[in-house]
Amino acid sequence: MASQNLANFALDGGDPRQGEKNPGLFALDHGHEGGQRKGEFNIESAQVHNDRSVLFEEYLHYASLTRAEERVYEGNIINRKAPWSLGGIIKNRFSKGHVHDVNAVVSDGNIVTTHNNFSTVTDLEWRQASRAVRTASWGSIFFLITTDILGPSGAPWAFANTGYGPGCALYTVFGLMASISGWYVWGVYMHMDSDRYPLRDFGQAFFRVFGQEVRHVINVLQSLQMFMLVAVLILSLGGSVSQVSIGNGGINGNGLCFIVCLLIIAIVGMVLGQIRTLQRFGWLANLSVWTTVITSFMAIGVSATSIPNYAAMLGSFGGPGTPYGDTNFPTGFTNSSIPIKTFAGTPPDGFASGGTGFLGTYQGINTIIYAYGGAMLFFNLLAEMRNPWDFWKGMLCADIFIYLVYMFFGLFQYSYQGQYTYNTAIQSINPYNYQTAGNILSIIGGLIAAALYGNIGIKVIYNNVFMELFGFPALTTKRGKIIWVLMVPVYWSLAFIVAGAVPELGDFSSLVGAFCIGNFTYTFPALLKLGFEIKKGAMLPEESFDEATKKYVRHDGGLKRWIRGYRKAFLFNSFNTFYLLGSLVVCGLGCYSAIMALISAFGGGSVATSFSCKSPYA
Repeated sequence: MASQNLANFALDGGDPRQGEKNPGLFALDHGHEGGQRKGEFNIESAQVHNDRSVLFEEYLHYASLTRAEERVYEGNIINRKAPWSLGGIIKNRFSKGHVHDVNAVVSDGNIVTTHNNFSTVTDLEWRQASRAVRTASWGSIFFLITTDILGPSGAPWAFANTGYGPGCALYTVFGLMASISGWYVWGVYMHMDSDRYPLRDFGQAFFRVFGQEVRHVINVLQSLQMFMLVAVLILSLGGSVSQVSIGNGGINGNGLCFIVCLLIIAIVGMVLGQIRTLQRFGWLANLSVWTTVITSFMAIGVSATSIPNYAAMLGSFGGPGTPYGDTNFPTGFTNSSIPIKTFAGTPPDGFASGGTGFLGTYQGINTIIYAYGGAMLFFNLLAEMRNPWDFWKGMLCADIFIYLVYMFFGLFQYSYQGQYTYNTAIQSINPYNYQTAGNILSIIGGLIAAALYGNIGIKVIYNNVFMELFGFPALTTKRGKIIWVLMVPVYWSLAFIVAGAVPELGDFSSLVGAFCIGNFTYTFPALLKLGFEIKKGAMLPEESFDEATKKYVRHDGGLKRWIRGYRKAFLFNSFNTFYLLGSLVVCGLGCYSAIMALISAFGGGSVATSFSCKSPYA
């Protein structure tokens, strides 16, 4: 399974020596106005407020001023840098990051953030409020993107369903398109983020290009993705608990009831979910990343020296009457398994555990789509950068590194396990001691990931639905904290119900990858870039920003303006239209193949059934 998506949580963790975030900073982190008193103007609240009266062109104007200031500022930093030394490199590795200098003094040395209205706020105060948390370098961004996206556990199963040639081609093509999507996100950010109007997430970006309604759709889909990821992790970690309980060589038979294994994970998640702030979660997020790396190395090392986990493959994919089961386990038992086979092209029917024909291949494609998920968080990462101009360096290095890791891990384990490669690498190995060690590491890292996904998922729902639409109190208030305590068990209970209702992990992961992660990685960046270029191209030479009124003056509007904008960069916009439609087709086909595979699993293709005690690993 790919994409633990933990980098943003490490980034949001902040300094553990600090106390609870105040309402203004909480609003800054979570996209809501927070604790602003009536009749009072607060800079932090104003910066996250989505004001419909601000025109698209005004965002561009303020962004151009901010980018120019950053160029000058970074030039001065480079000129003041000390000569290169080994000691300096070590010192930088353990520093807290570079903080912007205050180059002016306001109100006896204090930056005032509370005013009667926006007209009394100085440019310095806007700048200081915006840049207070921007400390990350492009080297940090490389690490954060890598830990955010990297997750090679599902790569071997992707090759098992596509074959060597198609697998290599698909990982290359989707990796390239994911890089293009990241480049689009960076471009939009550079033209629309400013000290006056900071850009912090996908929802805000779509609001500035398409309006409030589209922003709500994006927030709903982001909430759904987080919820589905929690459900997938409950199912995956429950499988690890089940494998451990079965014992060496199946000594304990079915082991612990499978649905009870899922319930254990859900209950632990409810407890961890009561941690309301992410401030002290940074080191836990990094721990989760390292457990993923260790288990991946363990999986490929053991797969080269031992037989595959035939029991897991038979239980998950080899039900009676299925092409995979009849082909690879002729008598219906693990001792009848045929020799391991690998394929240069698409595996023939019966040799792809994801299904037959098109459906089997597409299950592998869905896993590859899942593997590159992470563009949804790029806006959050950019908002933390001292110099966003350097984002492309970290992104390019991370993309190349991630691609090479996927190719190495995927090809290595598939070469040794062939058609018996399971959809979670560590559960594909057979020796009980290594399998148990890997499962325990997976449980530790997965619980941290699930708690963090649940945390941010609940906050997205609470801030954008309950607070914005129904007027609920901020989570920093006493009433908000009580509501949080009640919401966490409900959220995890619903995720448990979804996980328990789905009998097969690989197909469920494929559905999440196609419907949620694929759209945020490919479809939405293409749509955002298309809308941005059209609105930018529609600007007329005679239109300008009025410094007196602080407003942009348009000369026309409506459909005519959109048509003119599309024609301004016709070839580029046509490419993005093709990219957008192609992404929708890929995601649609991915959803279809995953749904059909789930139907097959419900129809007897998997030993496990909804809310069953029977373990697919026994």
